[in-house]
Amino acid sequence: MAAEGLLMSWNDTPARTAITDFVGGVSDEGSADFVVPEERVAVFDNDGTLWSEKPIPIQLDFTLFRMAELAEEDKRLRERQPYRAAVERDYEWLSAAVVKHYHGDDADVRLLLVAAESAFAGMTVEAFEAEVLRWLKDASHPVLGRPYLSCGFTPMVELLRYLETNGFSTYIASGGDRDFMRPFADTIYGIPPERVIGSALGLDFDAGGDDTRLVYKSKLEFFDDGPQKPVRIWSRIGRRPLVAGGNSNGDIPMLRFARTGERCALRLLVLHDDAGREFAYTAGAEDALERARARGWTIVSIKDDWETVFADS
Repeated sequence: MAAEGLLMSWNDTPARTAITDFVGGVSDEGSADFVVPEERVAVFDNDGTLWSEKPIPIQLDFTLFRMAELAEEDKRLRERQPYRAAVERDYEWLSAAVVKHYHGDDADVRLLLVAAESAFAGMTVEAFEAEVLRWLKDASHPVLGRPYLSCGFTPMVELLRYLETNGFSTYIASGGDRDFMRPFADTIYGIPPERVIGSALGLDFDAGGDDTRLVYKSKLEFFDDGPQKPVRIWSRIGRRPLVAGGNSNGDIPMLRFARTGERCALRLLVLHDDAGREFAYTAGAEDALERARARGWTIVSIKDDWETVFADS
């Protein structure tokens, strides 16, 4: 399948050529790199890879909205983090917490996780989905000034369709919460709920009433980041990915997992270097960029490789 018909928002650069050459090789039965369709699996991080993640990940903004509601009910919560940051909309503290995580310091992230665990305890999965969709209906990006549901990167959505047209099964494998992404992943990315892998709170099965319910526990079951990403990918799919895309140090294990000594792989690292159309930063991605340059991974520059960033820009 020619790239020109599906990668319209990509500039004619070495990054796009690397993608089309790789996909052409693994999908051509006459090629030495041919891979049968069943093994053509592509996995992508979400925050910062498929949509914007600055000044804070969008899901975190949703969780802060809930934390601020809880702090309004219990004024004592306002005196401690991360509730104080939620009430004050302190994006700097929150962004710094995420960056510190990618540098190996999880002190502030643990505060966030503990608060997030209690924020939705006792809620049913259906109520949570409805709350996500209700919030996303009106929530807008605080810097870009566009609805969060319009913050998906058009070139990456085109890449998903291009891969699927060439026999790939596409998945999201994100540190974000699985059940936060599922309600909108099909709408924004064309990826159905069953192909969304992410972090998750524990669940209880409640059969006490007339209807059965799945209810969230106040405990994180797993945090799908770093070394956990390959574990969760294998647990859910049972195959190594042939294509993997990320944007941060936390994606390195997933990108490394794509390759074996027996076959090639395409590792894509999105570089945020376009302050005019999106954001420019490398904090939390320094190790990934160093490894990408040393190992020949494909670095995708938003500034140079994408003609368009968002659908209506």
